[in-house]
Amino acid sequence: MGRMVDADDLVSASEIATRLGAKRPGVVHDWRRRHPDFPEPIARLALGYVWSWPDVAAWARVTGRL
Repeated sequence: MGRMVDADDLVSASEIATRLGAKRPGVVHDWRRRHPDFPEPIARLALGYVWSWPDVAAWARVTGRL
């Protein structure tokens, strides 16, 4: 069975970019490629990847982005 995540915590690349002050959602995919410690997506949907915001926020705090 997969990991349980609160639906309110699910975010797309666009939402991550907005919350972290990035100018474009594509930067999230750049971070995925450049930083092996960037959180893994929870799922891949037709619209794209979905992450757990608490995972991304923890990464952003450690790396000084939040």
